[in-house]
Amino acid sequence: MSVQILTTEDLQNFKSELFTELKSLLKADSTPIKKWLKSDEVKKILKVSPGTLQTLRINGTLQYTKIGGIIYYDYEHIQKTMEQNLRLATKP
Repeated sequence: MSVQILTTEDLQNFKSELFTELKSLLKADSTPIKKWLKSDEVKKILKVSPGTLQTLRINGTLQYTKIGGIIYYDYEHIQKTMEQNLRLATKP
């Protein structure tokens, strides 16, 4: 029977690979599965009130689709809008 000796370097490499794999899995799970989100889901994501969400619709900030009285938002469009409105912090 052969014996393999694990070194500290081997364990560090394993740890690094494990964390990298876990990070990639967590990133994949953080995005919603659905392409189209309802208003309640968007309010939770953006942490805004119903009135603010309505204002974002009215002023054209957020595009939406309305079918049978239910309003749907494209998740990818919400992400793009957030990125386009990203502001750099200014020094006081």
